[in-house]
Amino acid sequence: MSQFRDDATAAAPDAGARALRAVHRAASELRRGTPVLLSGPEGALILAAAETVSALSLAEMARGAHAAPVLLLAPVRAAAVLQRPVPQSVQPAAAPEPSAVALRLPPALLDPATLRSLADPTAERLMPAEPERVAAPALAPAAIALAKIARLLPALVAMPAAEPATARLDLLSVSAEQVLAYPDLSASTLARVAEARVPLEDAPEARIVSFRAADGGIEHLAILVGQPEATLAAGGVPLARIHSECFTGDLLGSLRCDCGPQLRGAIKRMAEDPAGGVLVYLAQEGRGIGLVNKLRAYALQDQGLDTLDANRALGYGADERNFWVAAEMLRALGIGRVRLLTNNPDKLAGLAACGIGVEGREAHQFAANGVNDGYLETKARRFGHLLV
Repeated sequence: MSQFRDDATAAAPDAGARALRAVHRAASELRRGTPVLLSGPEGALILAAAETVSALSLAEMARGAHAAPVLLLAPVRAAAVLQRPVPQSVQPAAAPEPSAVALRLPPALLDPATLRSLADPTAERLMPAEPERVAAPALAPAAIALAKIARLLPALVAMPAAEPATARLDLLSVSAEQVLAYPDLSASTLARVAEARVPLEDAPEARIVSFRAADGGIEHLAILVGQPEATLAAGGVPLARIHSECFTGDLLGSLRCDCGPQLRGAIKRMAEDPAGGVLVYLAQEGRGIGLVNKLRAYALQDQGLDTLDANRALGYGADERNFWVAAEMLRALGIGRVRLLTNNPDKLAGLAACGIGVEGREAHQFAANGVNDGYLETKARRFGHLLV
């Protein structure tokens, strides 16, 4: 009996790792422009990302489908394409706001360049025919979630799968359940993979610990300054900052945001504090939309949108980050109580909801530089950041 329990416990992580790998591989296929099969109790959809699909892939999908294709979009992007609001689902009036809108694709729109223009608000608008809104398939929310995991525009060509034909196509298959469980499951499988002492300009006593999830995806980092573990053991509370990577701000010194000053300022402050601290550096660029989409958002901001509306115009939420990742990293480091360096109340609430004891907020703000004034004003006015 004991042996059975041990075997079952050992098998559970393997099942989770297999599910993660299935989602990671499906996301990679979408990025390559290759169709995938998304399955669920309601049936199956053949999917391809609108921004990467090729004419060859569209023909391949048609051979495995039993009904006309649709384009799945986030509601805000669908409203822009249709040039009218889409506040209600075409389901019964009592249905909640949809997470995806489906547009029927006539033959004139089944062209890779046209599909990219329908997906990307920064692309030249090509509209040789008008799409018609239809009922979204039941698997649409999982399809949109898969595109976001792939850091692609959440816009997909979807065709209902005909089982005998799809078997011949030999498409990679993933379940909707696996896709929707991916963010939290990925966070729960994070493991320490490397650690080294790395003296920093403002913090000579610093270590970097890398973490990797079971899907083998990009690593997250923890920068430990001083001895925060010893602080906790002695009854103190170290500083902590949850910092999402920002290539443009952290590395290039972009003036469009305040990320670089926040990163370097947090490390310097931890070095000056006797309690030390830990900076959790998350691979969640652009509040979780990825670097390419962040550049698209910048282009939309140059056209007059603020940072929140630019993200929504791309089909993303205002903030797509997963703070469960940060909580799991802190737990793995043995740091269960922190004083959080942040101006973002969502980080306070998110970290506390994930089981980390947040014993105080330390203000962490930097003056506007003449370029990012509007960005900082938007963070205060629309995101509720505490910048006063």
